[in-house]
Amino acid sequence: MKHRGRHRRRRRGRALRATLAGTALALTAAATMISTSQATDADDPGALKPLTAAADTAPLRLAEHAVPGAELNRLTASMGPSVGVGAVLADPDGALRDADDCTDDDRRALPVEPAVTTAYCWPERDTDGWRAGAVSTSGDADEDGRWGAHRVILSGWTRSSGTPAEQGLARIAFVAADDGRAPRYTWVLLAVPVDGGRDFRGLGSDVSGMVWYRDKLLVTAGRGESGTLYVYDLDRVQRATVDARAVGRVPGGWSAAGARYVLPAVASYGTADAGAPRPGGIALDRSTVPDSLVVHEATAPDEEGPTRLWRYAFGSRPEHGPLLRTEPVAVYETELTHVRGVLAHRSDWYVSRATGASEERGTLWRQDTKGASPVRCGADETYRCWSGPATSLSYWQATGDVWSQSGRMLFALPLAAVDEALER
Repeated sequence: MKHRGRHRRRRRGRALRATLAGTALALTAAATMISTSQATDADDPGALKPLTAAADTAPLRLAEHAVPGAELNRLTASMGPSVGVGAVLADPDGALRDADDCTDDDRRALPVEPAVTTAYCWPERDTDGWRAGAVSTSGDADEDGRWGAHRVILSGWTRSSGTPAEQGLARIAFVAADDGRAPRYTWVLLAVPVDGGRDFRGLGSDVSGMVWYRDKLLVTAGRGESGTLYVYDLDRVQRATVDARAVGRVPGGWSAAGARYVLPAVASYGTADAGAPRPGGIALDRSTVPDSLVVHEATAPDEEGPTRLWRYAFGSRPEHGPLLRTEPVAVYETELTHVRGVLAHRSDWYVSRATGASEERGTLWRQDTKGASPVRCGADETYRCWSGPATSLSYWQATGDVWSQSGRMLFALPLAAVDEALER
């Protein structure tokens, strides 16, 4: 069965490349119109610079803050029994559309180079007023790439319009990406228990980074949130009982801003130094022993760099102890600015970078301690080949694919294709 599924995916990949050929050519032609000055605006950042001084590493030390079990149990007792990922997937809100059924405007968010092999778009009715963020998959959660019987993608979104109380809310789409059917998704609101577990509030943060590791989900937290990373237990999804715009306890039950499910945080990690760099994008690296969490620094749009990258090791037995080891095991500095996504595999770091206005294409670089290489495209060899706006990266080791999303497009392409584009 696994072999037949793999062959179906390969056939779909070939069909998608043919379908998107016209769009890719049009985008490449548009890229060649970028001036030479624009094409060289991302000067070679050079090699990653290791940072080993205590002044650079000590502020990144983490402290874990667990939500007391009594508070979580009180919330569950009030809301009803928790459900798992399988129950969420079995109760979908809608389905994604294949790339050839998406609009040209949506497909313009896809990378020009390298070409994607899998792509879907979200219905406008379900994403209007929301901004796409980080992606993680069951390829992060388990080495075989499945959660139970399912291949699953988690897609993060942040509320970008609405009332002041609604803006900044974060939700996750649980997407069943199984063979032979259109991906179906279910919305789950991210929340934080309050009042001793008698209520919950929404997580008020952009979902710029997200990693699903075993039965836990790590999400970066910015804005006014007290934690650096929030931890969610995917066996503790709760059902909302009232369909309303409010969040938390309401007359007649529980509301999750229109979502039918809510996921309360079980812990958070904060840095030891209040002035420490905040995480932006995060990704799982399974090429290290033990597995590790890689992080890029969140920076303001007007900051000119440099940008820090670092990693934390996961606990050797996280089911019996802390999920993350609190000391960073490696810290680097890159001259790249406006970093929006990161992943690491072996000794290579892959960094996506935003360039200019939100409608402009991003760039994708590979860096290590010896040098840097960009993806180039178009007749003038511009670097602006990646999706626009650039977002997080997630590597599905079992398939060799990198997943990301931009605008309303969710897409994947082989990491080998990225390396080939970098080495031309």
